[in-house]
Amino acid sequence: MNKIRYCSQTKVLVRGIHHPKGLNTTNIPIRILFMDFRVGQGFDAHRFAAGEPVAGRPLKVGTLSFPEHAPLEGHSDGDVAAHALADALLSAAGLGDLGTNFGVSRPEFAGAGGEVFLSAAMRLLHEAGWSVVNAGVTVIGQEPRLGPRYAEAEAALGNILGAPVSFSATTTDRMGFTGNCEGLAALAICLLRCE
Repeated sequence: MNKIRYCSQTKVLVRGIHHPKGLNTTNIPIRILFMDFRVGQGFDAHRFAAGEPVAGRPLKVGTLSFPEHAPLEGHSDGDVAAHALADALLSAAGLGDLGTNFGVSRPEFAGAGGEVFLSAAMRLLHEAGWSVVNAGVTVIGQEPRLGPRYAEAEAALGNILGAPVSFSATTTDRMGFTGNCEGLAALAICLLRCE
């Protein structure tokens, strides 16, 4: 028999079933277990740093480097994909968000890469009894062209989460700040299950 571990929110219902033709089954316990799943959603946006690419500080998206592009501004590396995904993870587990856990008031995260935030979020999730089922991230912006590196981003993010990650990108047809190449945004979603 498989060992079942319960989350604090798991419900167990034991009751008898009464057969419509009069067969009494009240002595047969039926257990209905509701596994806990949680969905989280995250969003992040950063503007591009003014000027040309910065030596030693590449644009980071989905933990990947794009040295030919100006980086995104921010307290950390500005990786919108990783930040949105970390927000989704923390949100699903009811653990706050990126800012409350790793905000600008924490100097140790100044300049930190997106993988640092994702790894820290995963530690918090595991400590709270959650694991990732899967996740998805969509980056919004005109440039850089991310399509050729989707599989690489999925592998990098999936390795950190220990679960499948879908990665995609879209544009806003040159509307708004992302369409005017002023910055990037990202949306993320994840599904967690109780360990």
